[in-house]
Parts: sequence; C-alpha cells; structure tokens
Amino acid sequence: MKCPFCGSGDTQVIDSRVSEPGDSIRRRRRCQQCQKRFTTYETVELRLPQVVKTNGSRSDFDANRIRVGFARALHKRPVPTEYVDAAINRIVQQVLSLGEREIPSRQIGEMVMDELYRLDKVGYIRFASVYRSFQDVSDFRDALREVEAPPPAAKRPRR
Repeated sequence: MKCPFCGSGDTQVIDSRVSEPGDSIRRRRRCQQCQKRFTTYETVELRLPQVVKTNGSRSDFDANRIRVGFARALHKRPVPTEYVDAAINRIVQQVLSLGEREIPSRQIGEMVMDELYRLDKVGYIRFASVYRSFQDVSDFRDALREVEAPPPAAKRPRR
C-alpha cells in the first residue's frame, strides 16, 4: 500500500479489525519512510456480469430493473415486500454463482419467472404475458393450465 503522504510503497500494518457488519476489514498502517499513520479499508468487490440482450447489445446488470419487473407483475397483489426482496436477492446470488462475465437476458427472465411462480400465480401470468409476448387467448390458456397443474418438485413454493 502506497503512503498517501509521501508516496512511499513501504508501509506496515499495525492493526487489523473486522468491521461491525463483518463486510470489511479496517487496517491501521504506518509508513516506514515518513512514520505517518493512515487507515485503509478492505472490502469484497463483486462483479456482476454484463447482460446480453436479444438484439445483441450489452448493458450492466441492474437489480433495479428486476425490481421494476416484479413491481409491475405484482401490482396490487398481496405479496409482502420482504418476499420480493428475498426473491431478488436469490436471483442476484444465482447470477453471481454462475461466475460468468456475460449472461443472456433470457436467462435472467427465466429466473424471474421461477421466482414469480413461487410468489404469486397472478403475477406470474402477468409477467409471462409480456415476457413471452402472448399473442392470443390460447397463450393465456396454456399459461393458466401450467399454473393450475400441480407444481413439479423443483417449483414448489418456498417462503
């Protein structure tokens, strides 16, 4: 670590402590050259992947866009905010666990569909109608049959 006072690269760690929430480390350092002390903080930097849209363009992953999708699908539905926040966190964790630099927007859409299926069937149908571009009533009928059928083990609701 370079000294902010004299620019020397020769510094010594005097003390290290984990922050209260446990998400960073505070280090007290002393410059061997000028003997001045300073504090540094070490945190984890999570790199979310780029989202590759269907037209081939790329954009930064944005959890707020997922939140907007949930809000539209669940508008005036009795789903607690905590459940929505937990679902969004699960999606972000899934995306991070993939370890990829890029992820197709379709894959994120499917993750959202899975979470909405668990949270609220009406919200799931609303989202599916836009996401899958329903063209006529038969598309809605197919989606309703999908929701009315007993869920497979992988799609059971978890709350």
